[in-house]
Amino acid sequence: MLYAILCYASEDVVCSWSKEQDDEVMANLLNVQEKYAQAGRLGPVARLLPTTAATTLRKVKGESVVIDGPFAETKEQFLGFYTLECADLDEAVEFARELSEVNPSGGSYEIRPVSIFNPARVPT
Repeated sequence: MLYAILCYASEDVVCSWSKEQDDEVMANLLNVQEKYAQAGRLGPVARLLPTTAATTLRKVKGESVVIDGPFAETKEQFLGFYTLECADLDEAVEFARELSEVNPSGGSYEIRPVSIFNPARVPT
């Protein structure tokens, strides 16, 4: 089954890292990803830019309104995601655990099964 691992953490903490700290964290995360990539089980991975770069489209009274930035005010922000082919939920949880062990920002990893909406458009 395909799982999405959604990564949430304090953007203030992550954005306060020096380039050296950020490079070290990213290298550690790449090390975790490598065995899954080598097995052909790691799908798209993305790190999102800060919420200050976000644009939100919100429908208000039938009209679409475009605003700068995120809509929600939260302590943790959605910072990125992984997609991973796993035998079961336990395996997806183990991957998220491995990521959390090398990521000093704390935060949380939301794990969700993925249902392919349009299989004809999924790259192979």
